[in-house]
Amino acid sequence: MLFYLTTLNLARFLTEEYSSLKEGEHNAESVSAVETWNHSDFLCRNYVLNGLADALYNVFCEKKTAKELWESLDRKYKTEDAGAKKFLVGRFLDFKMQDSNPVISQVQELHLILHGIHAEGMTLSESFQVAAIIEKLSPTWKDFKNCLKHKRKEMNVEEIIVRLRIEEDNRTLKGVYLLLMLPKQMLLNMATNIMRKGSHGHPEKTLNWE
Repeated sequence: MLFYLTTLNLARFLTEEYSSLKEGEHNAESVSAVETWNHSDFLCRNYVLNGLADALYNVFCEKKTAKELWESLDRKYKTEDAGAKKFLVGRFLDFKMQDSNPVISQVQELHLILHGIHAEGMTLSESFQVAAIIEKLSPTWKDFKNCLKHKRKEMNVEEIIVRLRIEEDNRTLKGVYLLLMLPKQMLLNMATNIMRKGSHGHPEKTLNWE
């Protein structure tokens, strides 16, 4: 909108004070200058209003000058921007990874929050983002978290995601292996128990067919 108003030579009316005739200043030149100002201010104000959604138009159409309208809109959106920043920071501080969801999907969600914070003008170094991802890992990742913290070489976000993906895949494979081995181990335990009972001299039971 500002660029468009600049091309129309109307941007100055967003910031300059309203011009009016001074006492005793009623010559044709002064009157013409004020009328020209009022007309340009009217155009600028209505260009801004026409760019608003209907709901906002109904709220801001009562503003009398382009400057008053622009300042009201500026205050509104600065307040909303501040609220958005606080909301994103709150989401980041409250974010905790859970074992019930894949760690990579949670890392991607956290990365989106960090990206949103950066987009709001709050600069975050890549080292901070990597440290935040590591710190947000769930307690079951404690050993791997400590291992990452003691790495001397700094990693970027892409590298930490790759490391976490590999670790998660390894944990998944280990879980599948243990699951497949479980029935075999149970059979071995049963066989061991039977052998132990036999070695204790328990008499074998015989069936009486009479």
